[in-house]
Amino acid sequence: MEARTVPLFWRIFAVNAGLLALIALLLVVTPVTIHAPPTLTEVLVIVAGLAITVAANALLLRRAVAPLVRLAQRMDTVDLLRPGQRLRVGRDDEVGRVVRAFNNMLDRLEGERQRSARRVLAAQEAERVGIARDLHDEVGQLLTGVLLELNSIAEAAPEHRREIDGTKEAVRRALDEVRRISSELRPEMLDHLGLVSALTELTATFGRVSGIDVERDFDPSLPKLAPEAELAVYRIAQESLTNIARHSNASRVTIALGRGPDSIILSVGDDGRGFDGSPPEEHGGLRSMRERALLVDGALAIKESPRGGVEVRLEVPTTPVDEPVGVKG
Repeated sequence: MEARTVPLFWRIFAVNAGLLALIALLLVVTPVTIHAPPTLTEVLVIVAGLAITVAANALLLRRAVAPLVRLAQRMDTVDLLRPGQRLRVGRDDEVGRVVRAFNNMLDRLEGERQRSARRVLAAQEAERVGIARDLHDEVGQLLTGVLLELNSIAEAAPEHRREIDGTKEAVRRALDEVRRISSELRPEMLDHLGLVSALTELTATFGRVSGIDVERDFDPSLPKLAPEAELAVYRIAQESLTNIARHSNASRVTIALGRGPDSIILSVGDDGRGFDGSPPEEHGGLRSMRERALLVDGALAIKESPRGGVEVRLEVPTTPVDEPVGVKG
């Protein structure tokens, strides 16, 4: 039979009533008298008794309300992008039920945020695919048509070949930029050749555009990831490189893709200026990275790099299928 829990109200009432009853009993059974005005000894006895009563009351009540203090502190600091922040439930009274309800509420909020973020990111990826397709099919073909037209004009007006060649070079650069943007919006290589090939192409393009040296280290026996997990790893690597190019003032970047016990580990580090003494506020791209990691049950850490810059580390659980997907790069 389950033991019945005494309500918190009655326990607090019992503490105070017990202390008052003890005081009354002491007054009855002890030869204590109080004169008017009281003597110094009587004043000292009264003060000592009052201090003992207050101290005992505070000690007993602190144990009763301590979980509420911890609950308030956790409510001030909880972050849904860092799941698992639960309070231990060690009692079955009203306070325990409040703590349990708070934990259950966090479960529901984290689940709803995960579902909402999954829908938002899926919509973003669909939008990226549409824009990339339009750039490739419409703008790319239009620029290719311009190049062909310029070739025809150059044949018809050879005296203007120098000017036309300059224009053709500008159109080619624009076409290359369109292809680069299209590839960043939706990496077709990720779908066709896998994660390692896509990251190799991404880092090669990053090094060429930014002028930063890139050192790659990809494990040759990586297990297979689910498509959404591969996309999350790719996007987090992409956002990390973008942040390095914009903010780090780095000269070298190291990107590694290794194998954990039951996971794949991505590490992106640089030798730039780091956090400049204080961790950055996590908004925009950094929070997007955390949301992507959360959606695939991954663990993301952003910390100071041993080389002086910033290191982004992502660990993603692997699928049961253990199939090699890459080569050393």
